[in-house]
Amino acid sequence: MSQHDQRGGAESEPRREEASADREPVARTESRLLPAEVFSILGNDTRVDILRALLELGADDAPVRFTDLFERVDIDDSANFNYHLRRLTGHFIKQRDEGYEFRHPGRKVVSAIFTGTLTERAQVGFFPVDGTCYDCGGYLHGWYVDDELSIGCVDCGTIQVSYPFPSGGLDDRTTDDLLQAFHHYVRHHYCLAADGVCPECTGSVDTTLVRDPADEALDVAVDHVCERCGYALQSTVGVTLLDDPNVLLFHSERDVDLNAEHFWHFDWCVSDTHTDVLDDDPLRVRVTVDCDGDELRVVLDDTLTVVETTVVEHHTR
Repeated sequence: MSQHDQRGGAESEPRREEASADREPVARTESRLLPAEVFSILGNDTRVDILRALLELGADDAPVRFTDLFERVDIDDSANFNYHLRRLTGHFIKQRDEGYEFRHPGRKVVSAIFTGTLTERAQVGFFPVDGTCYDCGGYLHGWYVDDELSIGCVDCGTIQVSYPFPSGGLDDRTTDDLLQAFHHYVRHHYCLAADGVCPECTGSVDTTLVRDPADEALDVAVDHVCERCGYALQSTVGVTLLDDPNVLLFHSERDVDLNAEHFWHFDWCVSDTHTDVLDDDPLRVRVTVDCDGDELRVVLDDTLTVVETTVVEHHTR
């Protein structure tokens, strides 16, 4: 988005020229609650009941009137109710002439509490997963424990992918539906981080290509760290290419929809067996993406910028 002077007239022209120059980001934070204050505000049954009532009364679609909210919450004293409502208003909910509705932090709290993210623990035993192990070619299975969904090899135990996944995502889903949701969820997070946006808080993400990472299974990896909340994510180099137009087109021309096909089906995504280090200083790598017998060779520099792509066709179409 761009900002511009809205006053119009000839006097605004110089300001437009200034606006086109590089500028430091402008802080937009109007107010901030300390973490302890957030827990203090939410650590009250009446306030949690107010948030639940807003959800049940459809605050996502239209503001909820004070009287309707008061009648829904189990409290007799209107002055006491009004006190708790004011404690939530401003940061978690907002007041309009028509009534009350969620602000984004309030909606996040509702999602976390009432969908089970913070209140439930779930576990799913081994179930079969389509695909084969990149390391030994064995069959795959999945499991869910400690809020993480993992997919690994039945034979050699190699983990293809393991990633936190909210337990609410298990509700009313078959294992096939669960895997599809997991694919989109994790893919979205990886792609957001690669684009410089924190999947947790939308802050700026610093992305670096690293040699000999902490993950012993990788010789080279990508580190994503949020400058705002400290969220950290490490990935293969290949997984950062899931949204690359060259990679998408390469697969599309071979009738493969990379958005729909589970990313752990591609060895270049879940391992670095198809990633070669071309130079160490500065670091420069090549990812070989294979599909239908052909190869797309993608060269990236140390900033994860694609600098070269080559298609090698091994058979006539």
